[in-house]
Amino acid sequence: MKHLEHCPVCAGELVSKEVTKTLRGGGNTASIRVQADVCLSCGERLYSLETVQRFEAIRAKLKQQETAEFEPTGRAFQVV
Repeated sequence: MKHLEHCPVCAGELVSKEVTKTLRGGGNTASIRVQADVCLSCGERLYSLETVQRFEAIRAKLKQQETAEFEPTGRAFQVV
């Protein structure tokens, strides 16, 4: 990933971190741990092109209910 020196949103300092990204599609939710450059001032996250493409592939699988390769981590509930 090409690293920027400053955040494109607020010009704050960027640091490389492992973060959890939540993805949704087709009524399903998945989370994945990935590397990102994170702004210490505003929290903006910058991902590599490969990571964004991986997000898109996961969202497509969620939308198509193709979740067999994903590991269940619990149950979700909606409070009404």
